[in-house]
Amino acid sequence: MANLVTINATERSVPPHWALGQRALIAQMNRLARPFVERYTRPDGTLIWRREWPGMDGSDDAYESFVSFPLFYLLGGDDHVLELARREWNALTWQFTRYGQVYREFDAYYDWMHHGESSTTIYYLALADPDYPMERARALSFAALYTGEDPEAPNWDAERKMIRSPITGSRGPRLQMSAEDWVTHRPILAEYLAPYEDVPGFESSDPFVKIDWNDDAAFARILERMNARMVPGDVPLNLNATSLVTTAFLYTGEEKYRQWVLDYLAAWAERTRRNGGIMPDNIGPSGQIGERMDGKWWGGYYGWRWPHGAWIILEATLIAGSNAMLLTGDPSWLDLHRSQADLLWSLRREEDGVTKVPARHGDVGWFDYRPPLPDHYVRLYSMTQREDDRARLEERFPGWRAWRNEPRFFKAGAYPPLAWCAYVQGANPDFPERVLEDTYTGICQRLERIERDTGDPETWDVHHWQDLNPVLPEGLVQMALGTPGAVYHGGLLHTSVRYFDPQRRRAGLPQAVAALVERVEPGAITLTLVNTDLLEAREVIIQAGAFGEHLFTTAQRVQAAAAAQPPLPVESPWLRVRLGPAAQARLCLGLRRFARTPSAALPPWGDDGG
Repeated sequence: MANLVTINATERSVPPHWALGQRALIAQMNRLARPFVERYTRPDGTLIWRREWPGMDGSDDAYESFVSFPLFYLLGGDDHVLELARREWNALTWQFTRYGQVYREFDAYYDWMHHGESSTTIYYLALADPDYPMERARALSFAALYTGEDPEAPNWDAERKMIRSPITGSRGPRLQMSAEDWVTHRPILAEYLAPYEDVPGFESSDPFVKIDWNDDAAFARILERMNARMVPGDVPLNLNATSLVTTAFLYTGEEKYRQWVLDYLAAWAERTRRNGGIMPDNIGPSGQIGERMDGKWWGGYYGWRWPHGAWIILEATLIAGSNAMLLTGDPSWLDLHRSQADLLWSLRREEDGVTKVPARHGDVGWFDYRPPLPDHYVRLYSMTQREDDRARLEERFPGWRAWRNEPRFFKAGAYPPLAWCAYVQGANPDFPERVLEDTYTGICQRLERIERDTGDPETWDVHHWQDLNPVLPEGLVQMALGTPGAVYHGGLLHTSVRYFDPQRRRAGLPQAVAALVERVEPGAITLTLVNTDLLEAREVIIQAGAFGEHLFTTAQRVQAAAAAQPPLPVESPWLRVRLGPAAQARLCLGLRRFARTPSAALPPWGDDGG
């Protein structure tokens, strides 16, 4: 049991509006989780839905419908919300095993955009309770699917340091896709660009050409072309698998997991170097760039052209680079991401006074110019706190400090991070109030949709529940943990701080305690803790980083009505704060970033003050 440096705040004071609003929203979401589950699931937790669901798609959407539950628990949601999260994960896994998508508790085969969405719950559960044996065992068995340790799923080519197909899972690499695999996606993909401009019978010089996937003859030709070019082989999207393997490291600390992540990212960096600095989006089964694409470095599955283009490349390199930096403390692991973002920026052009970068590359070269996405730059700078990454944000989004979010939540409750970034850099002072308003509005909108939702479950799409879930913690998580949030398609939750309740010995803010990270700097953070309870004192343990990867060097209490107290030496990843009834503490915490080996472990609950 380590002694923890302790700061005491005893004097009562009027709580700020944001603190009361934060706790009020937490209380409401605690009430809303169970009715939402009861409205849309059977007594066993399975979705009230169809008897059959074919194809390889769908389980990710079911998991996403409840992914906010474990995240809310990490913020400070009640124990019953974590119990519901576990119940739903187990029930949905069983349901989609019956449908045929899931095998051995993991998707039999699909791509890593959707595996990333499915696995986010696993990542949050690891932080919620790393001592839960079943979840630990699952995380390790899932990592084994990609490290070469599971003989039933030979997804990993250790010699070439590559994942053997864009379509992988618990049954191993999919080396030939079938018409059945795509049956539920054909109507959706008919609205997208064609995978190629030279599908036989549909050749076109127009890079925006579309082909009707609903037409059986056209679809057969598309599938034939995709099988010839897209599988087998590796694609950048597979870098999202590094979060799964990193989670295994966070549970165990075993070097083999760290080395796998670094080896795989380094392999992609080497392929990019061989391709003249442009990340190739298709690697053939023998490890050659463009091996099944007539030598073209573009045209891969979820690559530069199809279906979404460049932002998938940026997202995958950001996820993997952040994982590697977490495991090593070395920000150069994000150089691959930087290089691709800089490449696109170098190709920018002005259209009607708007700066745009290419979103796609095809046989005609770069095309589909759009404004760059700020989210990647926010997350990069938040991760590294490097001046050159800040300069990228400043250059490419000159008005970012005045950014205001639209009052809306996106897929499965995602909340955009640019307004948060402006706030913790000293601008956008009304950010906390906007988060409270947006969250309340979002909850009300979803409750109204639920009240109007009287349709037949047999007709519902697999995405039906994602925009109905009224548990919307992401804005509050930004406020309290000092984070832009996880990259949506399978990134880990990298935060400035996390909180633990030493009385209940669990993750999350103690009851009645509110938190606001006000400033994030390379060597310090400023935050305020408020006990909104007028009668009972509270204790909270603050951890430096989501995974204890940082180290608090000093702690100083800042009081407006008195001279600042001298900084206390800390030299620990943890700090204890005791808050008397209705007390609050504003703290400036010195920080040494990435000074420790990251871990999902809970902090020591030492009872002796430091």
